[in-house]
Formats: sequence, structure tokens, C-alpha cells
Amino acid sequence: MIIKDKETLKDFEIELRRREAADFERNLKVFDALYREAQELGRVPGDNPLEGIETDIKMAEALNHV
Repeated sequence: MIIKDKETLKDFEIELRRREAADFERNLKVFDALYREAQELGRVPGDNPLEGIETDIKMAEALNHV
């Protein structure tokens, strides 16, 4: 589906946020589930923040020489 009237969508989102109260518990559960999924997919760094830095450096060097 392509949104053609972006202003109407923006107004709808603003009104929806205004009517719905924030649910901290639900939001925390959603965040926790997304974080666990990111970990399982290997998209969140592990215990060692420098793990994989060599690969990142090699990629950066290659991209900078293009």
C-alpha cells in the first residue's frame, strides 16, 4: 500500500497518540522481545565490544580506497 496523502496520515498518527495512553509494561515487553531477537540475529554486540573490530577496520579501509 502506498500512502498518497501524507498529511492525513500524519494527522491520524498524532490523533492516535493523543487518544492512546502509554503502557509502560507493554512497551517494556516489546523492547525486551526486540532486544532478544536482535541478540539471536547477532545484531547486538556481545560481552566484548571490540569483537569483530578487525573486520570493521578492513571494510572501512577498503571503502575509503574506492
